Order: sequence, then C-alpha cells, then structure tokens
Amino acid sequence: MTAVKLKVTVDPDRCQGHNRCFAIAPEVFDVDDLGNAFVIGDGTVDNVLEAKVRNAAANCPEYAITITELRA
Repeated sequence: MTAVKLKVTVDPDRCQGHNRCFAIAPEVFDVDDLGNAFVIGDGTVDNVLEAKVRNAAANCPEYAITITELRA
C-alpha cells in the first residue's frame, strides 16, 4: 500500500483572515501580523493530520486552502 501525504497551500489573494484554519489545525496553519493564514513549513502533512486539514479546508469561507495528494 502506498503512503499518502498531503501538500497544503493557502492562496494569499483569497485569504481574508477568518482564521478558521488556524483554529482547527494550529499544527499546520499560522497567521501573520495582518491576520492572514499561511502554512507552517513546506506544507507537507502526513495522514495523522489529514482529517484536521480537510476540515480546515472545508471551513474556509474563501476556499483559499488547496490540498494535493502526494504519493510516495
């Protein structure tokens, strides 16, 4: 079975600073001084945080979060 990792990005042009992603998955997202979200590190997330990341993306009002599956 192939392990699946996720690559998460936040579109800075879409993010309006609601910070729902940060509230749901602070291990993955942080906010800058203006309140806009960004991904911590390179955006690679393993399956342990998959549910949180998908929940964060589903709760983003601007659909600013993109999740891409990476197969190892």
